Amino acid sequence: MREPALLAVMAVLIIVAVSYFAPRLGVAAPVLLVLVGMGCGRLPGAPDLFLEPEWILAGVLPPLLYAAAVNVPVLDFRRDFGTIGALSVLLVLVSAFGTGLLIWWLVPDIGFATAVALGAVVSPPDAVAATSVGKRLGLPPRLVTILEGEGLVNDATALVLLRTAVAATAGVVSFRGALGEFAFAVFVGIAVGVLVGHGSVWVRSRIREQPVLTTAISFVVPFLAFLPAEELHASGVIAVVTAGLITGHKSASRFTAHDRISERTNWRTIQLLLENGVFLLMGFEITAVVSAVHESGDGVWTAIGFGLLTTLTLVVLRVVFVIPLVAMLRHQQQDAGRLIERIEAVLDRLTARGPHPDRPRRYERATVMLRRRHADAVFFANEGLGWRGGAVLAWSGMRGVVTLAAAQSLPTDVPHRAELVLVAFTVAIVTLVVQGGTLPVVVKRLGIQGTDADQDQRELAHLTTELQAATQSLLESPTLRRENGDPFDDDLLDQTRERNLAFAESIEKMLTEQAPDSPLQQRRELQRLLVDAQQNALLDARASGTYSSHVLERAQNLIDTMASRFGGPDTRGVR
Repeated sequence: MREPALLAVMAVLIIVAVSYFAPRLGVAAPVLLVLVGMGCGRLPGAPDLFLEPEWILAGVLPPLLYAAAVNVPVLDFRRDFGTIGALSVLLVLVSAFGTGLLIWWLVPDIGFATAVALGAVVSPPDAVAATSVGKRLGLPPRLVTILEGEGLVNDATALVLLRTAVAATAGVVSFRGALGEFAFAVFVGIAVGVLVGHGSVWVRSRIREQPVLTTAISFVVPFLAFLPAEELHASGVIAVVTAGLITGHKSASRFTAHDRISERTNWRTIQLLLENGVFLLMGFEITAVVSAVHESGDGVWTAIGFGLLTTLTLVVLRVVFVIPLVAMLRHQQQDAGRLIERIEAVLDRLTARGPHPDRPRRYERATVMLRRRHADAVFFANEGLGWRGGAVLAWSGMRGVVTLAAAQSLPTDVPHRAELVLVAFTVAIVTLVVQGGTLPVVVKRLGIQGTDADQDQRELAHLTTELQAATQSLLESPTLRRENGDPFDDDLLDQTRERNLAFAESIEKMLTEQAPDSPLQQRRELQRLLVDAQQNALLDARASGTYSSHVLERAQNLIDTMASRFGGPDTRGVR
């Protein structure tokens, strides 16, 4: 047990070190980890490390997808569902059959079904690799959502297609049967995800003010969705993504603030270790894959050459697919401007007419629906995806976790299996290193920028005004009562109203005074210095041994709370 434990410790230290230095080197962490893994695998005395693909598909993939899904805005996912569906279903099918035909032509004795199986292995881009680069580069949020949504859903298409293609090698599936199996996998996967998502949210919302327990439940939610769906021969990936989207959407209304903060921190840690661990493992295992090709008698450089041709084919297919997709999105942006005017005209007529005395709820539902459609149209009009964004979308085809695991899950009796696995590894490593490594240069050369800071500031100010108005309205409401039905003390209400107004003024100043020398910024800096002074005093008290440990812990929690309010993430003292 000592050797695996030592390897695990070293892997965590490597992941932390690479994740720390990668931004300073201007390189995405997945790219650097693959290169570091390749170097570690070539060291003298490096062990032969092999992880069963089932451990990755059933043990690593579910929490990775869940951690990504809970952070995807459901509103943005719904708005771009058509684009995400085209990339994650149609493009995967086109890529799988296109590269399958190429592999079948290069290695005809493996059979068309096996070639398509390999095409399914290399067809899905990795959600983690693309978005980790995209978010670091400050890409527009819509582009990041499309990339993340594609990476979440396309794994399901690829794995179902892989399962179907492997079954076809034995001649036990037809085209109609494959289509029915795909539909069954999707719909049952969604149903399982909906049940697990809503059920877990309901259970966790009943355990209030205990973030440790709710976070512990969240750790098993991905497996609660994935394993039953797979047992039903449905898509466990779709089930996990559905459960994650529901949990992320419901967390704002059903979970406490402590629950959300605790879960966010813990899942970020898990995601960091798992996703980067897979990329490190990918680079480390390449040595063993090359050795397997040598032992099988196939040519290593031939397999690498086939992998490079497959990579080039995938890039060309993605570019050809994205061109009409971007054209459709630009046409959608133009139509959205005209749709805004029509919806506003209907809303004006509806507002002027007012609700029908006998059907007030119908009027309310119609108004809500029209306002939602108006908001969607404004989004499409203002957040268009132009040709520069399309170029980034076309170049963001990095492969990762699924390609690594699915390649090694190919049946052992497949002809030239070792060579095919090396082809898949070549595709994954080349796309990560070449596309992932050059994507920052592409984004810089194209001049793509994220959201407009001034527009975000105005939108935040408007939203903050609405939030403050809601609190002031509650304080002025004559129906405001305590939990036991008694009214609040009048002096307390007056003091709270004054503090609420003062807080609103401070927020307004913070949004309007962004200069480093503004009074508000100086006040916040002074508050951080005061918190640092309290932290130093607490360290002296801890060292003196005068106070009990539980009192010191409560004081530390209070200081940490104040530090988080004033943007002071470091409460270690400034000695």
